[in-house]
Amino acid sequence: MKKLELLVPPPVIAALLAGLMWLIVPRVPMISQLPDHHLVLCGIAALAGIVSALAGVIVVMMNKTTINPHAPQKTSRLVTSGVYRYTRNPMYVGIMLVLASWALYLSHILPLLLLPVFLFYMNRFQVIPEEQILEQHFGDEYVNYKHRVRRWL
Repeated sequence: MKKLELLVPPPVIAALLAGLMWLIVPRVPMISQLPDHHLVLCGIAALAGIVSALAGVIVVMMNKTTINPHAPQKTSRLVTSGVYRYTRNPMYVGIMLVLASWALYLSHILPLLLLPVFLFYMNRFQVIPEEQILEQHFGDEYVNYKHRVRRWL
């Protein structure tokens, strides 16, 4: 399982799950139909996801460090400002919200049940390995940051 750590880019994981959601909807009977106003929630979730992810990218770029999820060891400075005051992973939160928006758009309850798969994968194979590297790289500064700011929200 260690081989999967930092291997697959988070957007690829999200795209694979989004494709799986799309594939299962016509093949599985409707368990429960979502109310008509779900499209409003879908739009809100998508917009919030895009804003969160872009805010994370912009703050990282302003701090002139890397956004590459495969090379957290190349991080030149610990970013704790902007959206990083509220979540340690605003880009992943953004991806999760867009994926949730897609699940809502599909108007079927089953795709929503795949959202925890994304959370599990991200925590186990992306976030925890990143945190270990950042803790080695930044020491107490990162440990203190972890105590102040939540991993997701």
